[in-house]
Amino acid sequence: MTITETRTVKSGVTYIVEYHDADNFDDLDKSKCTQSYGVCFCGDKMVIGFGGKKKDWGLIGGTIEPGETFEGTLVREIQEESNMKILKSKPVGYQKCTDTRDNSFIFQLRYVCIVEPYGPFVSDPAGGVTEIKLIDEKDYKQYFKWGKIGERIISRAVELVKSL
Repeated sequence: MTITETRTVKSGVTYIVEYHDADNFDDLDKSKCTQSYGVCFCGDKMVIGFGGKKKDWGLIGGTIEPGETFEGTLVREIQEESNMKILKSKPVGYQKCTDTRDNSFIFQLRYVCIVEPYGPFVSDPAGGVTEIKLIDEKDYKQYFKWGKIGERIISRAVELVKSL
């Protein structure tokens, strides 16, 4: 499934965002992949974090660092931002974000994960996430609304988590 939306950020830059369901990321140009984020489930609850640049609720994840695998980023970011360990994960899909000023683009990867806590969440070492919350996945729109792409990412993650 492919969904396309146009988004204008605070700086005034407009992006064309194309979401694609994906069972793997093998065909993507690895140099263009910039993020790994997880729709994480701890038991029957979805894990969300508060903070980041927008100071709002969202998924847990972050920037792929040089030399890091996509999965390595996911493991590191989930641990740093939620103090949780990934037990199982699989790809959900990716977003291709194209800058309309010059047609440059990046890929943002999305996974579904089953996680468990190492212990209580105290703080994100980088200071990005200041609070985590476990919610019923049906209630996510009370915390964030990401349009049709967000709805597809969450609904596909809910479908896929059953197969992990």
